[in-house]
Amino acid sequence: MIRKENKHRMRRKGIYLLPNLITTVGLFFGFFAIVSALKGKGHFDVAAIAIFIAMIFDGLDGRIARMTNTSSPFGAEYDSLSDMVTFGIAPALLSFSWGLESLGKIGWLIAFMYAAATALRLARFNTQVGRVSKRYFQGLPCPVAAAVIAGMIWTGDNTFSIAGPHVSIIVAAVTVLMAVLMVSNVPYYSFKELDFKGRVPFVMILIFVGLCISIAADPPPVLFFGFLFFTLSGPIMYVFGWGRQRRLAKRSKQVAPNAKK
Repeated sequence: MIRKENKHRMRRKGIYLLPNLITTVGLFFGFFAIVSALKGKGHFDVAAIAIFIAMIFDGLDGRIARMTNTSSPFGAEYDSLSDMVTFGIAPALLSFSWGLESLGKIGWLIAFMYAAATALRLARFNTQVGRVSKRYFQGLPCPVAAAVIAGMIWTGDNTFSIAGPHVSIIVAAVTVLMAVLMVSNVPYYSFKELDFKGRVPFVMILIFVGLCISIAADPPPVLFFGFLFFTLSGPIMYVFGWGRQRRLAKRSKQVAPNAKK
């Protein structure tokens, strides 16, 4: 009787449909990006677009789960597995198919390095939930790293009609840089403290409208340079913060001997 009651309770718990359905849609576009990347020439821009669409759904599932009070450990784990496919395997294969393949063994090793870095980044993030500040991410978020790679390939292939093998060294350098930044301790602003329900200055609406117009006018370069700027903001903040800490440490050392006297 007890076993039957426990089974009945487990069946009644189930999973929340809406946030997990949104995660599944994001996973679908991530898988579609992989299929498009494997098709080769003529499908690279489609794969890049699919990754950007998956980013939209990745940002929605968690927010909707919190708004509807439907967050769950299952949803968190499912989201991480989906992110591994969408922002780890898909960009790695896209980068390899477009430019890294011409480098031979080194090319697929770099692609694997990126995929492994994504897995490590997600594993570290999951173990740090509730332990670190929500204001900053530790290391580059994997959706942003995927956006930089997808934006680079979309811009090169669609806007400038560049063949990937001609810029394979640049593709390799960018892919390695994204992998290193993901597993680094460089801080990145998380935007989780933004209050979308509160009042904002009128100029913020104008900036948002201008951003939408810019993206609509020429999506590939705008998205690429936008995410690239955010990627570079982390190391810049880290360097200035490190320099400031050194200056404060020197001042404290200078003050300490004087205080003893």
